[in-house]
Parts: sequence; structure tokens; C-alpha cells
Amino acid sequence: MGEMGSIAMLNRAYFLRQIRTLLKFAQQTADPLFAAFLMEKAVHLKSQVEQSPPPTDLSPLAPDVEPDNGSS
Repeated sequence: MGEMGSIAMLNRAYFLRQIRTLLKFAQQTADPLFAAFLMEKAVHLKSQVEQSPPPTDLSPLAPDVEPDNGSS
């Protein structure tokens, strides 16, 4: 049988790390054309982050609480 592929979901944190890295490299390079290229890529990633849905809250849910039936 064929294997099922998996899809990696990239989250906002990943894109933000990539943006910071691109901006850091753009500041460190001596080549102004390469710096402009890196900045353009960072702007493109930022627009993708802004268009993506906000992150979902993955914090644990409160456990179910059983109603007090007065049998103490």
C-alpha cells in the first residue's frame, strides 16, 4: 500500500525567526544589493505572517468538574 505523506504546518514563530535572521544578515553584509534582497525577503515573509490566521490557544483545558450532589 502507499504511504501517507505528512504536511508540516509552519507556525508564526517559525516565520518570525526567519524574518529576524534575514534582517540580521542584511545588517551584517557589506553588499548593498544582497542586503536589499534579504530585506525584500523579510518583508515578503512578514506579509505572509500578517495574512495567516492568529495562533490557536493550545493551552490545556480545565478538567471536567462533576457537580456537587450534596452527598458529603
